[in-house]
Amino acid sequence: MSSIIISDENQKPVTVRSIQDFKTRKEKITMLTAYDFMFAKLADQAGIEMVLVGDSLGMVIQGHHDTLGVTIEQMIYHTQAVKRGLKRAFLISDMPFLSFQNSKEHALENAGRLIKEGGAQAVKLEGGNEFFETIQYIRRASIPVMGHLGLTPQSIHDFGGFIAQGKNYAQAKKLLEDAKSLEEAGCFSIVLESIPEELAEEITNNLHIPTIGIGAGSFCDGQVLVCYDLLHLNADFLPKFVKPYTHLHQVVLSAYKTFVSEVKQGIFPSEEHRISLPHILNDDRLSSKKKTNG
Repeated sequence: MSSIIISDENQKPVTVRSIQDFKTRKEKITMLTAYDFMFAKLADQAGIEMVLVGDSLGMVIQGHHDTLGVTIEQMIYHTQAVKRGLKRAFLISDMPFLSFQNSKEHALENAGRLIKEGGAQAVKLEGGNEFFETIQYIRRASIPVMGHLGLTPQSIHDFGGFIAQGKNYAQAKKLLEDAKSLEEAGCFSIVLESIPEELAEEITNNLHIPTIGIGAGSFCDGQVLVCYDLLHLNADFLPKFVKPYTHLHQVVLSAYKTFVSEVKQGIFPSEEHRISLPHILNDDRLSSKKKTNG
């Protein structure tokens, strides 16, 4: 039986440079999407190298059908919360829809806000070569940028839904070209989402920077999952590419039902959960009984 030995190197804060080092020495990278302090803290304690505050919070946290309504202010708020839970992991924040598409100046302003106000160490934006100059412009301000190709949720209306990409020659060729363009523009890493494994392998082998896969097979330099999906908190949502490492929805639902039952039956709170002040119970000022003159 083998065991993982955590070295002093693995206790140091993760940086852009150490992320690149993972690829150089062919060590897989782990990334988790989280949205709040507690889940971020647990990810950090578990040894996750990168934590992403995703605009997927529009769906996972807010209950919308897509990510398009998420604002930069909401991203800043959740990034601040996640930041408080991290000691070692590298923190990346998504740039939401229309926070970078209008102009490179607007993109830099919003990227700067995620860094200055949110506490992020890098930003992630969706799209390929069309954002080459935007990425370069952000990079000139020394802000690390992660790219995102394949199924980019901000483009679902253009795609016709949450549909896997790169399944024909034209799409595959463009994705490979876009990946090379993002690397040239200055991205330190690229997320590849919902593309064929063979294409993800080809892209990974053609880049010097790490690729992080989600629904892109096993040949990427690392893998990312949404923490709620990994924990299977939503019993009605389990994409093919998600492996549930536990079924927390069953645990939580069972606990909630037990709470309801015990309150209804008067079992909770029991004596061990009560606060008592026996030494003042006889104080007339606390008595609910009215005194009468005899």
